Amino acid sequence: MLEELVARARGLRSTGERTILGIAGCPGAGKSTLAELLVRRLAEDGEAVALVPMDGFHLADVALERLGRRGRKGAIDTFDGDGYLALLRRARTDLRRTVYAPGFERDLDQPIAGTIAVDPDVRLVVTEGNYLLADAEPWPCVRAELAEVWYCELDETVRRERLIARHVLFGKSESEARRWVATVDDANARLIAAGRGRTDLVVDMSSIGPAE
Repeated sequence: MLEELVARARGLRSTGERTILGIAGCPGAGKSTLAELLVRRLAEDGEAVALVPMDGFHLADVALERLGRRGRKGAIDTFDGDGYLALLRRARTDLRRTVYAPGFERDLDQPIAGTIAVDPDVRLVVTEGNYLLADAEPWPCVRAELAEVWYCELDETVRRERLIARHVLFGKSESEARRWVATVDDANARLIAAGRGRTDLVVDMSSIGPAE
């Protein structure tokens, strides 16, 4: 399955503008795992490829506090969607200079500016994020920048338990993690799943091994 996906991603490359592949899905479904596996395999084959996660466009906690959204971090209005769109447009069209994108430090739970370089020789960018198929502005414009969007799918029980375990790993108690999933992540997942029918490919993540 993974080799088929690698071949499909490779086939998206254009001889003109840089190509961007989007990986979408609900929290805990395996978007990061799939994106990292794809990029690693393509790089091993000598492809010039870069990974630009949407998480770098999380609003910082100080901004979320000011907006009263800190308790919903991860919801669609806690990201700088317009900034992400601008970055994708530049990444797709600017082949002359290195394009720098923000990353996201999970230990700090904060975006970090300028940590990802998309060098001029890169012809395929893989980006992953929750809301690539959302209806609200500016996300349809984001979708227009992407050659394809793949949707990661995983059994709901498995997905939620993995998500809870991730929250615990990064500092929440198990009860806090379960409450966060029930009150924040589940609402986000419903919004994300509503876009499933607009994807180019549904990927069953139970058939994809974990990133090493």
